[in-house]
Amino acid sequence: MGDGRKARDLELLDALDKLSRISFEGNVWRVVRATRDVLQASPVGARWDPAAFDVLYTSLERDGALEEIYFHLSRQPVFPSIPFQIHRIELRAKGLLNLTDIPTLQKLGVDLSTFTTLDYSRTQAIGDAAFFLGFGGLIVPSARSLAHNLVIFSDRIEPEDIEPQHSELIDWKAWRSTR
Repeated sequence: MGDGRKARDLELLDALDKLSRISFEGNVWRVVRATRDVLQASPVGARWDPAAFDVLYTSLERDGALEEIYFHLSRQPVFPSIPFQIHRIELRAKGLLNLTDIPTLQKLGVDLSTFTTLDYSRTQAIGDAAFFLGFGGLIVPSARSLAHNLVIFSDRIEPEDIEPQHSELIDWKAWRSTR
């Protein structure tokens, strides 16, 4: 491939293509800087995307969304003082790949002993393959909590199927005191 990308794993493509596509309708949670549009997607290059397409990372649980962002913020030398908001979003999505079953993840080559680390190589390959196969996103286990996350491939969602419902500023100190 001339764009610097490696060829996709054909066995992975075949394995994912055999999995069913599911729909989701309900609330998801997302934490972003207070100045950022909650529905602004980006190719972040995180656990489930190789920075090749735009995604929205959300959680099916409020605390799951908070745990995910808190982990990354706490890795900085000084915890950021900029305000963050948590948003509850109503979502309808189709064609999702449900990877919440741990044995399925292992069959796809995810090493559970490194799942909570910052080694995203296998999970990014899975996300890339799912995007290539036309899935609408992924429902996956969180690496930071017992929650499940929903990673939305933003070009596969219609504007009328995603709507912010409620937003509130996060008091990280108060939230940490409940942990």
